[in-house]
Amino acid sequence: MSFFLAIIISNLFDIVQILILARVILSWITHDPYNKYIQIIYSITEPILKPIRDIFPVQMGGFDFSVIIAFFIIGFLKKIILVAV
Repeated sequence: MSFFLAIIISNLFDIVQILILARVILSWITHDPYNKYIQIIYSITEPILKPIRDIFPVQMGGFDFSVIIAFFIIGFLKKIILVAV
């Protein structure tokens, strides 16, 4: 049972990281912000990235470091949760 739970938790964290990566790619290209799929990506990733931007306002030359910090935090939390399961 715990093996399947670990797989589900791992996959959920991976999906969140993929969505954050998709948001980064979307920031490089022109897109329709009113597209429902893009709005879903933003609605899932913004609650993760906004608090990081508020705590660490690190933006240099148009590059948002909150994504890198989010990846480290998500990876860290994933490992802690998987060890506990």
